[in-house]
Amino acid sequence: MKSTIARLAALAFFFASPAFAQAPAPAKPTAPVAAPAAPAAKAPLMDINSATAYELATLKGIGKVRSEAIVKGRPYKGKDDLVSKNIIPQGVYDDIKDQIIAKQK
Repeated sequence: MKSTIARLAALAFFFASPAFAQAPAPAKPTAPVAAPAAPAAKAPLMDINSATAYELATLKGIGKVRSEAIVKGRPYKGKDDLVSKNIIPQGVYDDIKDQIIAKQK
């Protein structure tokens, strides 16, 4: 009987000890990982054969003078005609080539 009481006292002491009383806190629920942002919607391609001089002037490296030269040099068989006809330099073309198209009528 004494051994049973001693065991119960030892268990009570064990469960009352700080190591047992400070059980680790449950893990905080993590916020769901956000899906990567969808790429920005692409602007529609600007047709160099039909865009206005004002619209063309909004392209990087194309100002009023170059946009007027583009309009004056129409029609274009392909967008690379802008470089081959010396309307714009290669560097400017490289900046805008993914934003333009030369549609045929």
